[in-house]
Amino acid sequence: MATATTHGAREHARAQEGTTVPAMPHVPAPEGLTWSETVAGGGYTHRALARGTELTLTDVTGEACAHLLLYVTGRPWERLNVADTVKVLWNAYPGAGHLLLSDQGRVLASIPESSAPADTMCGASTLRRNTGRYGDGAPHGASPAGRELFKLAAAKHGLEPRDLPPSISFFQGVRVDPATGRLEFTGSAGPGAAVTLRMEMPVTILIANTAHPVDPRPTYTCGLLEVTARQATPTGPGDALWNATPEARRAFENTAEVTR
Repeated sequence: MATATTHGAREHARAQEGTTVPAMPHVPAPEGLTWSETVAGGGYTHRALARGTELTLTDVTGEACAHLLLYVTGRPWERLNVADTVKVLWNAYPGAGHLLLSDQGRVLASIPESSAPADTMCGASTLRRNTGRYGDGAPHGASPAGRELFKLAAAKHGLEPRDLPPSISFFQGVRVDPATGRLEFTGSAGPGAAVTLRMEMPVTILIANTAHPVDPRPTYTCGLLEVTARQATPTGPGDALWNATPEARRAFENTAEVTR
């Protein structure tokens, strides 16, 4: 179909209606979901989510690496603080039963279920690093850097590069060797690994699905990421997560103070 004229371009565009591809948003979302999308390796997505939303990320092929940033919607100066998340929870490897905390000691999201390794130490890749490793780190290139994609996602919510703190990632694991102190890349939990995050505040989430910065493989490797969300109920005082530890209880109490 010729696209050299406006009429031809319009007909070509309309002919694409109903076309599906492996990575795309599903609009409208299937019944029971508020968000459904498959993100390509080297892609990104973003969404403002209501309090109580349960977001499930699934590694379709065993090669996804989902880097996440969280902000309180409407006041983005309160955001994910990875250092405080590790310090307050006494755990550098968040999993089921753990919390993701803001810099003000509140719970942005809890993790009711997870079969996915998490990394709080490396953050997302940078333009300079990916250019050096793969020859290109630009956001629309063959091996986009996570931080470059975060910049694009952030801009859609009025945020600037200075608003990008260190991120957390899921699906590609890293451990600290107790003998040497060096980071060891442990890789994926395999196809189908999943993590569910429950939003304990109204949250804006940015997701960059890019190769892990310390993945030792010489080629840029990142697979499909499935994203689904449904409306549920925030954690309450009767939930086991609320009273799992003294630190968790205090964080939830801090959160309740501003969400009543």
